[in-house]
Amino acid sequence: MATYFEVHPDNPQPRAISQVTEILNSGGLVAYPTDSGFALGCTMGNKDGLERIRRIRELDDKHHFTLVCSEFAQLGQFVHMSNDVFRLVKASTPGPYTFILEGTREVPKQMLQPKKKTVGVRIPDHRTTRALLAELGQPLMSSSLILPGQTEPMSEGWQINDDLGNLLDAVLDSGDVTTDPTTVINFTDGDIVVDRVGAGDPSPFQ
Repeated sequence: MATYFEVHPDNPQPRAISQVTEILNSGGLVAYPTDSGFALGCTMGNKDGLERIRRIRELDDKHHFTLVCSEFAQLGQFVHMSNDVFRLVKASTPGPYTFILEGTREVPKQMLQPKKKTVGVRIPDHRTTRALLAELGQPLMSSSLILPGQTEPMSEGWQINDDLGNLLDAVLDSGDVTTDPTTVINFTDGDIVVDRVGAGDPSPFQ
């Protein structure tokens, strides 16, 4: 059963953030707030955590999981970017975007899209998310918390705890989440494709 943590949106309590980090480092699966709805997250290499996300969301192997990073400087370790892509991504982060790019060898194989070896990356503009990432010291393997049959991510922590608490280890709630998903920009195959229009303005990529 999930442990429910409620924190202040502007100054998330360090003790709660530390406790959620301990749960993640112990192999736990956590629902946490971002600038575009709640997400499900686990630590790098947590195969069981990814499988739990697949089951909750009923995902197939074509789904792009996302590495949620604390800062732009982390991205170069995990994805390949040309100079043009580098500039576009840097200008749009942090923010409500997910970028699909070719992964490096540092990305856990189970996260990569099997055929194209691509992965999603993003840097949220959200205090609680960034406090959690700073405490964790590494990216989160993640996926938006969009339930089967739905098009928008869940946005109420209490509801997540009620509906999915038996499937999670923690719910981190700061009460400041919108329902808009990220805008997804796909840079693979040499083109720039807007796969999904969400909270981020797609016009810089069109």
